[in-house]
Amino acid sequence: MILPSGSAALAPGRRARASRPLLALVTGVLLTVPLAVAAPAYADDYPSWQDVQNAQGNEQATQDQITRINDALATAQQRAADASTAAMKAAQAADAAHADADAAAHRADELGVQAAAAEQTVQQTHEQVGSLIAARARAETASPLTVRLFTSADPDELLTRLGALQQLDATWAKLGERAIAVQGVATSLQDQAQVARAARDALATSAEDAAQKAKAAADAEAAAVADLQGHVTTLYSQLAALKNTTADVERRYRIGQQVAEQEREQAAAAEAAAAAGSGGGSGGGWDGLGGDGVNVDPAGAQAYAAGQLGNYGWGQDQFPCLYRLWMQESSWRADALNPDSGAYGIPQALPADKLAAAGADWRTNGNTQIDWGLSYIQDRYGSPCGAWAHEVSNNWY
Repeated sequence: MILPSGSAALAPGRRARASRPLLALVTGVLLTVPLAVAAPAYADDYPSWQDVQNAQGNEQATQDQITRINDALATAQQRAADASTAAMKAAQAADAAHADADAAAHRADELGVQAAAAEQTVQQTHEQVGSLIAARARAETASPLTVRLFTSADPDELLTRLGALQQLDATWAKLGERAIAVQGVATSLQDQAQVARAARDALATSAEDAAQKAKAAADAEAAAVADLQGHVTTLYSQLAALKNTTADVERRYRIGQQVAEQEREQAAAAEAAAAAGSGGGSGGGWDGLGGDGVNVDPAGAQAYAAGQLGNYGWGQDQFPCLYRLWMQESSWRADALNPDSGAYGIPQALPADKLAAAGADWRTNGNTQIDWGLSYIQDRYGSPCGAWAHEVSNNWY
């Protein structure tokens, strides 16, 4: 788990879902599911190739165009961050809504079973009362027992029967009390089951609504990313033309710059938090997913990462450290999301949208996440083995 710089505090890893009353669950889901997914508005100000060509040969014009391109890249990056963050939040809301709906359905089923069992107990009690009534009737004769006690030729036999009758009466009284009690339990359980079924149905509807919103958000993100990717590719090519380098060099250089700036900002935030007496960061594992459309390919991600090591000046001897590091952090899954901290992706960036520095498709593309993660490791630890050593000692990097 990547923590803010200067923070050594470990927050809890996985948090158990708290139990909530069923009707409260309904209200909670309705309040937390996003009501709409709207794309933020931005003004496009992408330079043309003619602008780039006109600037070449003029130092000030070239610098002006470089600044303009960097601003355009920042705008595109923010678009990607906003679109993907919206998709991730919608997916989390949908996941929570489905979990609550499943819990409500399970509770409704449990109460239904308990209510049925209580009703069966009521029926059995009624049958016992009926049998007792029949037994008492058989103990009686045509005349009252007290009259026969003085007229019978065998008073002892009648006394015996009188004792039996008194026992039947006592048992009858107890069964009557029990019948009232079990009927009350059965009625209460039936009422609870009815409330639980209503909550289940409401939560199922909310879960379906949340799933549709998550799908809409993912579709909006995909469209935004597809549009932005073309612009970003062109912008890096234009930057390379102005600086006489290559688009790949410019892309990796910019990622490195932004990662370093992110680290400086987090270090300052961590110092401010420490001065205020508050801890920071989060540790532990992940148990959530980052939504639909993510390309989850751990083996492919590992192969890509191994092939990128040379671009950072590292040999293949660093890969075992990198493998263990990200296996512990995310199992090399591009959709790994820590629901407690919000850390995301193969390198478990925190916050997740830091990954946007590496590309518009940061939520769905493991290779983009790896580009960011390798730059982060280089800036902060110098090498994957340096990062792994810190992870072993501190349970975060």
